[in-house]
Amino acid sequence: MDVAKKLESYTIEDIYALSDGVRAELIDGQIHYMAPPNRRHQDIIFTLSRKIADYIEAKKGCCKVYLAPFAVFLNEDDRNYVEPDISIICDSNKLNDKGCVGAPDWIIEIVSPSSRKIDYYNKLFKYRTAGVREYWVVDPDRKIVTVYEFEHDNMEEYSFGEDVPVGIYEGFSIKVQ
Repeated sequence: MDVAKKLESYTIEDIYALSDGVRAELIDGQIHYMAPPNRRHQDIIFTLSRKIADYIEAKKGCCKVYLAPFAVFLNEDDRNYVEPDISIICDSNKLNDKGCVGAPDWIIEIVSPSSRKIDYYNKLFKYRTAGVREYWVVDPDRKIVTVYEFEHDNMEEYSFGEDVPVGIYEGFSIKVQ
């Protein structure tokens, strides 16, 4: 009996070979299947993305807001593929017809019971090392927004209802309800 069974490693090609309607992400060659989001999850994504897009438009900014499912190829390899709930990309050179090649400037993930460990640990490490500038983890069950400003090596937690400052946009804050 082989006690140390080797984990199979997958590539982006395996993600694209999944059946229609099956959503999954690839982190370090391991496939993580995703459950469909619930209504509360969708409400939060829509509200946050609308506020961010409205702000960018009012300031005549160049950043673009993309909602899942939107492909992000974090590294220059075929072993990492994620679909953040919200991706804000300010460098249009990172965008192609398939999605974003490289790190978005700001990523927001809405925690669900099935994604808790991945959002708080796996993705935190991947996003930081890939060069994401700011990462928010919105946790509806705990009613907490955890903000990681990687450029300043800073982490803060905010309760729902508090103004959460956006690190990549001075003077912009969002109240998550």
